[in-house]
Amino acid sequence: MGILEFFKVLILGIVEGITEWLPVSSTGHMLLVDEFIKLDASDAFKDMFFVVIQLGAILAVVILFWKKMWPFGMSEDKKVVLKKDIWSIWFKVVVACVPGTAVTLLFDDFIEEHLETPVVISIALIFYGIVFIVVERWNKTRTPSVKKVGDITYLTALYIGLFQVLSIIPGTSRSGATIIGALILGVSRVAAAEFTFFLAVPVMFGLSFIKLVKFGFAFSAGELALLLVGSVTAFLVSVLVIRFLMSYIRKHDFTAFGIYRIVLGAILLLYFAVA
Repeated sequence: MGILEFFKVLILGIVEGITEWLPVSSTGHMLLVDEFIKLDASDAFKDMFFVVIQLGAILAVVILFWKKMWPFGMSEDKKVVLKKDIWSIWFKVVVACVPGTAVTLLFDDFIEEHLETPVVISIALIFYGIVFIVVERWNKTRTPSVKKVGDITYLTALYIGLFQVLSIIPGTSRSGATIIGALILGVSRVAAAEFTFFLAVPVMFGLSFIKLVKFGFAFSAGELALLLVGSVTAFLVSVLVIRFLMSYIRKHDFTAFGIYRIVLGAILLLYFAVA
C-alpha cells in the first residue's frame, strides 16, 4: 500500500465523518468519491471498508453523548444503579432496529449487486432532498408533539424504524431516513437527531460485524493500516460535525440539506449522463 492509498483513505475518512451525521448519505458519498479517486483495493475489501470505517464515526457519538447513553450510575453509597429513563430509550431503540435488521439480512446482497450505482444514488439524493423540503414546510404549520428523546413512545420508535428501512437504498441516508420519519411523526428536530444517534450505535455495530464476517477478518498489514487511518479520521471529523449539527438545528431546519441533496444529485446525473 503506497502513500497515495493512505491519502485516498484520509479523504474517505473526512467524507465519512462529515456525511455520516448530516442527512446527506454517507454511503452514497463514499461510493461516489470512490468513483473518482478509486481506492486500489479488492472489491471485497472496499465493500467492508465503506461500512466498518463508520465505527470511527460511531465512537464519536458514544463519547460525546456518553452521559445520555450510558444506562448505569453510581449511588452515594457506591452501589450501581440503573438509569430507568436511559434504559427506556435503549429498549425503544431495540424496537426501532427490528424492521431495518430484518430487511438488511434479507436484501443486503441484492442491494450491493444491483443498486449501488451512481444513477441510483443520484436519484435518491434528489428525491429525499425534495422530501426534506416538503416536510420542513409542513412543519412550519404545526408544533412538535414530542420535544425530548425520552418522550418518544414505543409505537413511534417502531414507525421510525420502518422509515429507516428506506435507507437500504444507497443515497437515501440512514440518518436522513430516521430524521424524516421522526419529523413526520411530530418529533422535534433535536429529539429526532438524538434518537438517530442512539439508533446508529447498534445498527452500525451490527452492519460492521456482518461485513467483517463476510470479509473473513483476513486483513493484510496494509489493509488493516488503511482501515485504522480511515476510522481515526472519521472519528475526529465526526466530533466536529456532531457539535455543529446539534448547534445548527437548534436555530435552523433541514431545508438547506434538502437543497444540497438536490443540487448534488442533479450534478451527478448530468455528469454520468455525458461521461
